[in-house]
Amino acid sequence: MSKRLHPLMLVGTGSDVGKSVIATALCRIFLQDGFQPAPFKAQNMALNSFVTPDGKEIGRAQAVQAEACHLAPHTDMNPLLLKPNSEHTTQVVLNGKPIGNRSAYEYFRKEGRGELRKAVNEAFDRLSAQYSPIVMEGAGSVSEINLRDSDLVNMPMARYANADVVLVADIDRGGVFASCYGSVMLQTEEDRKRIKGIIVNKFRGDIKLFEEGRKMLEDICQVPVLGVVPMYNHIAIDAEDSVQLEHKHRSATSNKINVAVVLLRHISNFTDFAVLERDERFNLFYTNNAEDVEEADIIILPGTKSTLDDLYWLRRQGMANAIIRAHKAGKKVVGICGGFQMLGQSVNDPDGVEGSLKSLPGLGLLPIETTMTAEKMTRQVEFEFAETKCKGYEIHQGRSTTDQMVLHEGNCWGTYIHGFLDNPVVIDHLIDGLGRTQQPMVDIEQFKEQQYELLAEHVRKYVDIPQLYSIISEETE
Repeated sequence: MSKRLHPLMLVGTGSDVGKSVIATALCRIFLQDGFQPAPFKAQNMALNSFVTPDGKEIGRAQAVQAEACHLAPHTDMNPLLLKPNSEHTTQVVLNGKPIGNRSAYEYFRKEGRGELRKAVNEAFDRLSAQYSPIVMEGAGSVSEINLRDSDLVNMPMARYANADVVLVADIDRGGVFASCYGSVMLQTEEDRKRIKGIIVNKFRGDIKLFEEGRKMLEDICQVPVLGVVPMYNHIAIDAEDSVQLEHKHRSATSNKINVAVVLLRHISNFTDFAVLERDERFNLFYTNNAEDVEEADIIILPGTKSTLDDLYWLRRQGMANAIIRAHKAGKKVVGICGGFQMLGQSVNDPDGVEGSLKSLPGLGLLPIETTMTAEKMTRQVEFEFAETKCKGYEIHQGRSTTDQMVLHEGNCWGTYIHGFLDNPVVIDHLIDGLGRTQQPMVDIEQFKEQQYELLAEHVRKYVDIPQLYSIISEETE
């Protein structure tokens, strides 16, 4: 007799309720307890993506969860990735490679869903043959009944995987009783039976005050509440949803190195700047205000899913001129991926890869021209910077007229490499001459390990893990 764990799926009462973070915590908890877990999300919609060792693209959340499992990220963990473009279309990435753009109507209609469903099911089967338990994640709200027939990621996936389901609710946004009750009761009778527990997330205040509410929630939903997890501010886990950027620091300060990240409309891979947020020498903030840009010591143009559309927006908002003025005043400017393309002489899209804009002048700070191409470059890379070996990854469409991995002209740097700022030698080079004492950065891998351990400890404290094990356990011959 050997013990095997059912797949566990976390679904939400809505978007941004904390499913990804709870899934990350459970991945680490199962690993700590001697199991071999792996994450799985059939379909993800995100601009914050990651490149696997074999050069394929998946959602950042599943890469983080894989890291928590001590696994290399793989496309089977997120076989279908949707990356919203401008002009109301979405790039569809299947098994790590783009297969074209779709409008929302085209994507969610019933015709043609069979092929995608087959692909995500096969990815799950390959993963579940190697690992246990599979920590699955749904998407958005689990009760979008108008999309039930075309849904690939929530309860239909749970049925295919024969998974036990836990509903995650965000109490901070209010309406937790209605959202939980509605999420349970709007399921079919078959699917309702799969929901084995509720986790109330993002609680503020004294949990004892919610004891009566917890019992009432169990009574109306007829589902046990497995835990009430408080908000935390002592743990740093890479986020996937750019909605969180609105809550970041918004202005300069006098006692630190001010880093302004331009808040583009289609910003992507903002986790490039997480290391600066954690470094006490820096005050990093996101802004779309020209005055903020000119007050900063370092200005970063980040990656974007739509370079031309965001470049047009920069010019229309006066941000382009503000960056140029700051550069002339001696401020340091860094462009990463799409931001790198914008810093050149021009960005051209003769084939309409991104949309209807065919060409725009860049900011003219770097001697490159860029032409958008349908083919996407996705790869992990190693590069040398200041005679030091560094690493990162590339995800971009378009080719620029340079063979240098990092282009440096005066007080301006440009690169296609995500993770560029995770390398301590790069940070040391950037702050040189800014009059601040250089301090050694914390090793990024060691720091991440500490955060996963802290997250697991936090969730263990507030979620009934033994009860969760009893839900997902079975004996097999």
